[in-house]
Amino acid sequence: MSVPKGRRAVLTGMLALMSVAPLAGGGPIPQDTSGLWPGAATVVRGEHSLVIGHGVPYASLRDLASRADRARRAVEGIWGPVRAVILFPATDAEAAALAGAGGTGGLAALATSDRVIVLPSGYARLSEVGRDVVITHELTHVATGATRGGRVPMWLSEGFADYVGYRDAGIAVRTVAAELAGEVRAGVLPTRLPGPADFAPGNPRLAQAYEEAWLACRLIAERFGEKSLVRLYGSDIGSTLGLTEAALVEDWRDHLRRELG
Repeated sequence: MSVPKGRRAVLTGMLALMSVAPLAGGGPIPQDTSGLWPGAATVVRGEHSLVIGHGVPYASLRDLASRADRARRAVEGIWGPVRAVILFPATDAEAAALAGAGGTGGLAALATSDRVIVLPSGYARLSEVGRDVVITHELTHVATGATRGGRVPMWLSEGFADYVGYRDAGIAVRTVAAELAGEVRAGVLPTRLPGPADFAPGNPRLAQAYEEAWLACRLIAERFGEKSLVRLYGSDIGSTLGLTEAALVEDWRDHLRRELG
């Protein structure tokens, strides 16, 4: 999954200017990414990343390679090494075909098991900071294996990807979780951690589901440490945190009141 269209915090709001490191371009397309498109593709190599584009200006690919390098460092610092391969097709239809995805409306990027695929129309609407957050989010999914075949709760998968993406973005909590903050201020609090149905495309509370998951992971990292948050991927709440899920939910609800109320 990716950051949905409704996440206004980084999609349209932030205008920070990010520096672009010099990158080496050119070179042959690696064997495992050849044949992606009919016709020529352009390859740009970052310091530790690879961007392959089709019908995309070279400057845009170079910029993306720089972002991919930053994203890789962010993921590596929390989770561990990840192979940063980013595909930047000419159209959303090409992106959907590459990912084998049906509906991609509102997405800016998505992840497969070994690469990130940019959706041009959604990516174009992102702010500078928003692009960094989204690429880091999706690269986190590549590193972690996302839900690992359903063995990881969706709130943890999506919340952790957002946690890594936003960790060093410098955006205020109430800005990132603007939709959820509006509900909390109105006295409406979630009663459970978000599940798979809450992240379904078209859900009117999709933005809030991502924000809820992010703040749950942020709470765990603050209270128990990032290593405990990472360990949840191979364990459970009781074994890792010494809490029942019900107790975690109550702590999380209190956290939402403090942060967003």
